[in-house]
Amino acid sequence: MALSLLALVVGVVTGFGSVAFRYLIGLIHNLFFAGKLSFHYDANVFSDPAPWGVFVILVPVVGGVLITFLVSNFAPEAKGHGVPEVMDAIYYKGGIIRPVVAVIKSLASALAIGTGSSVGREGPIIQIGSALGSTLGQIVRMPPGQRIILVGAGAGAGIAATFNTPIGGVMFAIELMMPEVSAGTFLPVALATGAATFISRWILGDQPAFQVPSLPAVVSEGDALVVLLLFAALGVITGVAAAGFVRGLHVLEDLFDKIGSRYLRHMLGMLLVGILMYVLMQEFGHYYIEGVGYATVESILAGRDTTFWLLALLFACKALATTLSLGSGSSGGIFSPSLFMGATLGGGFAALLTSAGFPVALSVPAFAMVGMGAMVGGATGAVMTAVVMIFEMTRSYDIVMPMIVAVALSVGVRRVLSWENIYTLKLVRRGRVIPKALHANMFLVRRARDVMETDVPVLAAEVPFDAFLSETRDDGRLRHVVVTKGGHIHGVLRINTGLRRGLEAASTGVTLGDVASRTFTVVGENSVVFDVIDRMWRKHATMAVVVHGSGVPRGDDVVGVITKEHVADSVASSVKIYPGG
Repeated sequence: MALSLLALVVGVVTGFGSVAFRYLIGLIHNLFFAGKLSFHYDANVFSDPAPWGVFVILVPVVGGVLITFLVSNFAPEAKGHGVPEVMDAIYYKGGIIRPVVAVIKSLASALAIGTGSSVGREGPIIQIGSALGSTLGQIVRMPPGQRIILVGAGAGAGIAATFNTPIGGVMFAIELMMPEVSAGTFLPVALATGAATFISRWILGDQPAFQVPSLPAVVSEGDALVVLLLFAALGVITGVAAAGFVRGLHVLEDLFDKIGSRYLRHMLGMLLVGILMYVLMQEFGHYYIEGVGYATVESILAGRDTTFWLLALLFACKALATTLSLGSGSSGGIFSPSLFMGATLGGGFAALLTSAGFPVALSVPAFAMVGMGAMVGGATGAVMTAVVMIFEMTRSYDIVMPMIVAVALSVGVRRVLSWENIYTLKLVRRGRVIPKALHANMFLVRRARDVMETDVPVLAAEVPFDAFLSETRDDGRLRHVVVTKGGHIHGVLRINTGLRRGLEAASTGVTLGDVASRTFTVVGENSVVFDVIDRMWRKHATMAVVVHGSGVPRGDDVVGVITKEHVADSVASSVKIYPGG
């Protein structure tokens, strides 16, 4: 209950933080692109041309200088898209995130998005929410496992508040953040995401992230199979694009890292982004790729920008701008750029088929929506999150079935071309391996009698050690012995029978009682392995003696022993049932 209340606090604070973050982006955007002091900024509407003329290309450069100063001097963790740093804290740092990260990430990412960097606002708020959860978990003393739950709750709350997708926020936390899923972890995450979404809706409104007009039947009865196959083909295409995006981002990072000065590399990257923005404005009337890019996505979903060559161009420009931004050192997320690229790719695919005279009527907005989910799922590996979030953002139920098909194929193709997703590849390059799936610890529900070793001699403490060794088979393996005194369990021994060859002519003069270890615990044969492991850990025991019956255990009750090696063997055998295990 206490953890759930703390998660609720994290959700409320993250909700307000998300709103403040969006207002901060608006303030910076209006200052740099319009030269006015205002917090109002609708990212779903195209920005007016800046009054600076050609010098607008320097706006991202100025933002890059300020971002580099903040990140370099106060919080290096704030560089990049944020989610890998949160995963690193969860799996390798016990959920510890420095409190200053929330402040610096807010400022750096608001500067990045507000000055035109081609990044998303969801990655920063995920890191901000996680930092808030971690900070609260450090102020209120708690075990690392509980602190990690608060970190995951903050991440889910951040993405829920950003996109107005409470279920998607829960799925994101469970699918990418939580090492374990249970009622004890689900409830805090759900409370946090629900609270953050409520705060966001209360202040910003209940409208979905994108306004989608009524669509015709996405899959009509007569052409259902043909259209589903086209959605499947789109999934394959987006899988290839997602793999290219994942690899391309890290290629650009490596290239920019060859430039010694952090300021110079970021200024160069943002100058190229600024030039790209300016050219698009001059040629097509909009900046298109600046910031989160929601206006372009909204335009495609509304059926306004549906020309194949324009959508193909915008896909290439957004992919280049995002890799330039993040590769050179900007601060922001990759979720929004993935939505942009998916919308242009899916919409462009349908537009190409339509212009080529395809005999079946295809909806460009519908294919754009499916492309959005497929690109997000392929790039991030968050399959369930992608399907649920696109549904919540567009509130179009008809799109769910095609979305599932396309997302599944996109992830499958991306895994063939790039086993790591855009989050885990960054960590793997640092030597930080993140699990690809949550495996149920099936060995933990087995009984002690199913795991124990039964070939265990029970001998009196008075038995000479030399006599035991001389009568033991010389097979070079470890033998486990339970030692009794007065009929009660006195201690345990682990003996390498290979010692017999070196001590054949020697006389030690010691008994089994003299060398027996007292670091053992006693468990019943029906005890669950989870409880056995917990008992061994709490008592610092090297071995658990398994007995049957009840009452005070005696030597006659011993039926076997469990060592740490037996636990490891049980884990290994349980993993074999999983694909790739």
